[in-house]
Parts: sequence; C-alpha cells; structure tokens
Amino acid sequence: MVRRPLPRILTRGSARFTGTGGAQLARGRELARTAADGATDVLHPLITVARGLRRLASAGRRRWAETPKDRRGPLVFLVVAVLLVVGLAPYGPLLAVVALMAAAAWQGREQAAPVSEGPDEAQAERLRALYDALVPYFTAVGDPSPLFTHGGDWTAALSGYEFDEADRVRGLTIRYPAYFTDGEPESRARIEQVLQAKAGRGREYRFTWDEVGNELTLSVLPPLPTDIVAQRFVTAPGELVLGFTDPAGVQRTVPLDYGAERRDEPPVLWRTGPRSTEPHLLAVGEPGSGTTTLLRSLALQALRHGDVVIVEGGGTGEYACLTGRDGVLAVECALAGAVASLQWATHETERRLIAANRARQAGQPAPDDVRRPLWILLDRPAVLGHLAAGGGHEDPLALLKVPLRHGRAANVTVMVAEHVDGLDALPDAVRQHTRARVVLGPAAADLLTAVLGAPPHTTPTKDVPPGRGYARLGAGPVHRLQVPATPDPYDDATGEREREAVLALLPERTAPAGAGRLTKDTGSRTASEPVAAEG
Repeated sequence: MVRRPLPRILTRGSARFTGTGGAQLARGRELARTAADGATDVLHPLITVARGLRRLASAGRRRWAETPKDRRGPLVFLVVAVLLVVGLAPYGPLLAVVALMAAAAWQGREQAAPVSEGPDEAQAERLRALYDALVPYFTAVGDPSPLFTHGGDWTAALSGYEFDEADRVRGLTIRYPAYFTDGEPESRARIEQVLQAKAGRGREYRFTWDEVGNELTLSVLPPLPTDIVAQRFVTAPGELVLGFTDPAGVQRTVPLDYGAERRDEPPVLWRTGPRSTEPHLLAVGEPGSGTTTLLRSLALQALRHGDVVIVEGGGTGEYACLTGRDGVLAVECALAGAVASLQWATHETERRLIAANRARQAGQPAPDDVRRPLWILLDRPAVLGHLAAGGGHEDPLALLKVPLRHGRAANVTVMVAEHVDGLDALPDAVRQHTRARVVLGPAAADLLTAVLGAPPHTTPTKDVPPGRGYARLGAGPVHRLQVPATPDPYDDATGEREREAVLALLPERTAPAGAGRLTKDTGSRTASEPVAAEG
C-alpha cells in the first residue's frame, strides 16, 4: 500500500503568495474567528454549567479534606441516606438533576470583583494619622466649625484615597479651610513636608493646589526610566533633548530605540538659535550627579548641525572622545588654552554680528559661516577661575560677556555646567543670561528655588540615580528630568551597551587639529579661517 503524502501548508519558503491568495487567507481567518465567536455564544450556558460543576467538585473535595477522619463515616452514611430518599421519591432523580444544574449555573457565573466600600482598619489608621498631623496647620482660634480638630472626623476632610499593595497612600484629596494661606510658598512647603513624611518617604509626590476650591491633591509619581541611552533623537535643527520627563508635563513624544523594541517617551526640548528665548544653559549638580553626562549628550546632538568648542576645567579628560572629531574646534583643559579659546569665541561672536549686519543692510541672507551654529561648552569653569586668581590673571569667565549677551543674534550658544560649591564663583553675566536651568542630583528645596527660580511641584528624594533632576526653560514650568545615559566611552567602568551607543554618535576623525580649526595648544585660528573683526 502506497502512503500518500500529506498536503503541506504554504509558506514563503515553499510557495509564492499572490494578492488573491493573501486575501483568501485573510477571509478564511475572519470566517474562523466569526465561527469561534458564534460557537462561544451558543455554548456559553454549557461552559457556565461546566465551570460551576468544577467549582462544586472542588468545594466537595475541600470539605472532605477538612472533615476529621472520625466524622467521615457518619457523613458518608448521611449522604447515602439522602441519595436513597431522593431516588425513592416521585420525580426525585429529575428534581435532583435540575437542582444540581441550577446550583452549578449559579456557582459558574462570572462574578465581578468585589468593590471596596471603604478603607480597612490599617488604611483608616493611616488616614487618621495624616489627619491628626495636619490639625496644627489647618486650625485657627475662633473658627466656629473647624474642619480639622483633635479627635475629629477625618472623612469630612480626606477623600479620593488610594492605596498601593503595601497599604501606603498612593493618592489623596484634602479639603482645607479657606483662611489657610495657600498663596505663600512657605505655608505650602510645610504642608508638603508633613504629607511626605506621613505618607512614606523614598517616593516622589506631586502636589496640586486648587486655591479656588480649597483642595490639595496628592499623587505618587512613577519613577522615570533610567535605561535610555544616547541615540539620534528625532528633532528639528536647533532643538536639543535635555532629557525625559512625565507624560503629563509636555505635549510631544519622540521614538526611542531599546534594541529590538521601540517606544515613545516625552522629552524636555530646549530650542536654541536666533528665535530662542532661552539661548544659554546653566546646569548645576553635586559631583557624580550627571552634569558632565548632560553636556556630553548635548555636544553629540549639537555636532549634527554645528561646531563645538569645549573647555573642561576639571582636567579629567571626560571629553577626550571628541578630540579631533569633525565639527569639534577645540577641547581645552589647560588655563592658557581655555583663555585663548574664549578670546577666539569673543572675536568670532563680534565677527558674526558684523557680517550679519552688513548682509542685512545689503538685503542679502547672512553668510553660511554665520548661520552655522557655534556651541561653547564649559564644564566646571570655576576651577579655571581659581587657577587664574592664583596666578594673578584675569578670570577667563569674564570673556563670556560678549557671547552671552550677543550670542542669540550671532547664533552662538553657551552651556555651563558647575558644581554646587562653585556657584558663587560664577560671574553675574552667566547668572543673568542663562535662562535655561537644570539641577541634577539630590538638592535641597532652597537650592532648587534659587537656581530654577521657582520651586518644583514634586518632592525630591535623597537617593536618585545619576542624571535625575529638574529642568526649567525660562519662565516655564519645572519639569522632572532624566538625562539619557551618555558616559565616557573610554572609561573602563562604562557598560558595553552605553559605550557602543556613544561611539555610534561620534563624528568621523578629521585631519590634524591645526587644519582649519582652533589649535589644541594655543587656541589660535589658522590661515584658512576667517579673521575676526576687531571692535
């Protein structure tokens, strides 16, 4: 007997699909899905009864297992007697089957999840502790019907409560008296500090004050993603991604690569250029908070459309990976090179202003070398100021007055990163013209308010990952921020994934540093560069 081969399912490797075949296959899948849905509707009573019988059998087994051995004999005798009576009664077996099916149908129904009518004992105790902690701040002498009193009813003031798996408060709405001074930052800060302590430390809270309705809403914020690495972000020329924030804080998302996975994240975009209202940036943080990572990330983004001059005051070689790259005019660590580079930046800003003014008077567009953005990055410049003061020289930061004051018109952008202990050494020009502000790492509320110009609407925690902080652009809102991981690829402690991501963004290496660019040693321009206009 010859065995006939089974028919094979067509695949891309065994047969060629046509448009008609694909349509027929899709139509067949739709018919099969429709038939399955119809069969499910028809067999739904049978499925319900079968589920109920299974639950009844499980309940019987549990009952039998829980029954002591000395009582199992009488139980069996009772069951047999009942079955005998039912079997001898008229229509007894039929009525027994009907009763069994009815009980199975009742047990097999889809039961909705039980809705909690209120907090349990532990949750109510937490809410009462919150209420008692707020009594000293929401009471006043002479109030005829106080909302907050010692031993009062917390249900009249606290509502909208939500709890997480550990029975910690996740959301809460608090009604407070109208005479509370909710317009004063100090009063708000006291209430937020009390709520943060009583609701549980180690989490970030957002406080929303409704001054018209006299309500305060507390909500727990999820942690920002820390697995975002440096990559080419989908942005327009002049737009730089400072980091990523909460979805409710911005109205735009950018696609990100996570290996084989792609997802959208809300960015904090910094728009630079002649039309920017925040043309310069100041980043502040403790050592290890991620300010250098932020500048390195911005430098890699800026090199896509412009030139970069880097002055590193720390002298640790954090920007050695950018040395000799296309678009990197200089990477200076020494005092003499930093001064020469900043002097050239001042003359270049003046030259661009003069060239743009002449082109505008002649009714012509600005030259290409004027429209090409120039970025000046300074990492820890206060160290250079200390070195200059020790040698009796002028502070090199004084050379930033022209780029800071006229940089927007000349398409020159200045970015400064400094540690908290070096803020007092920054000149007034840096403080006045850097309207884009970033604070990274753990910081006190007073420091956040002093640098950002406004307190954040969330409570910072003590233990934060590198690159976590707050950002504010001009007079806009304060955003939570997580800087994308952009470590030094030459550092042995850098992970392989982060190293490959940074190396993929580095521009190609160019000719020796003296060919048409700032020399690394002196910072002077070569003959191929346009001469800066004087005065």
